[in-house]
Amino acid sequence: MKPPKAKDTATGRWLSFRPEIKVLDCTIRDGGLMNNHHFDDAIVRAVYDACVAGGVDYMELGYKASRRAIKAGEHGCWKYCVEEDLRRVLGDNPTELKLSVMADAERTDYHEDIPPKKDSIVDMIRVATYINQIASALDMVRDAHDKGYETTVNLMAVSTVPDHELEEGLSMLAQSEAKAIYVVDSFGSLYSEQVQYLVRKYLHHCKAAHKEVGVHMHDNQHLAFANTIEGIILGANFLDGTMAGLGRGAGNCPMELLLSFLHNPKYNLRPVLECVQNTIAPLRSKLLWGFDLPYLLTGMLNQHPRAAIKFKEAELKGAKGDIAEFYDLITSGEV
Repeated sequence: MKPPKAKDTATGRWLSFRPEIKVLDCTIRDGGLMNNHHFDDAIVRAVYDACVAGGVDYMELGYKASRRAIKAGEHGCWKYCVEEDLRRVLGDNPTELKLSVMADAERTDYHEDIPPKKDSIVDMIRVATYINQIASALDMVRDAHDKGYETTVNLMAVSTVPDHELEEGLSMLAQSEAKAIYVVDSFGSLYSEQVQYLVRKYLHHCKAAHKEVGVHMHDNQHLAFANTIEGIILGANFLDGTMAGLGRGAGNCPMELLLSFLHNPKYNLRPVLECVQNTIAPLRSKLLWGFDLPYLLTGMLNQHPRAAIKFKEAELKGAKGDIAEFYDLITSGEV
């Protein structure tokens, strides 16, 4: 279905869009952190179909994780994204939607597990790295680029990186083959002023090297959408979102909010809304992602959400959590 024609209104005449912006849906990849990547094929296909119909630019399907010492049944196939599974669900992807997978630095047998682009329906490899792994990440980017893929880098947990280390890391990444470098709010701890500072810093390094800046935000403090907007205003052109915000812990910037904000007629909100209603929303009772008080506290304290996830998992099993007690424990450093 074609997106409805915009009415000629006073508001519409002053609202505009930036055509160079690219939107990446990481529902299945980031959401897979809440169910060990055990998504049914039908769910993956529904998100794919919504991305295609919605005009989304990229869809991230999962990880290219090492398959050594696999425990049977521990992870679903989207942890590994082997070509057989990708093609079983998506065929040859005869669409304009580009497909992506994430490869963690030092957790991927990328020389063997990532085939040449000519043998894959994947278009882009997103390398995720911590600041101390940049040397490995650079080799992974080079390997993927030489195999024919588009590449980007997600520099994780940037809220914990000292400024001088960040400067050194960005100067190295700016010389890589990556087309974009992402500001990643891994713990959902950043405020707008911090996002502004970081995006400007990334732009300083990236624009001189003809690279783009991306933003990947988490919603621990209910700021994922607002912080994504901050990135857009300053010039970030690669934007991550997920259907209904599905993602690790508090989740991500909701795709439906992002597309409605962008005002670009290439994007069609209706199929995304259908996917949220019919496919993603029914998962909420089991996966328990989204803003909640335990995630607020880990975000406020700039901590990994693992303690909050355990709190929520206990609730799922019938335990009645005490948020005041959790606050005392987490602020005292006991969890």
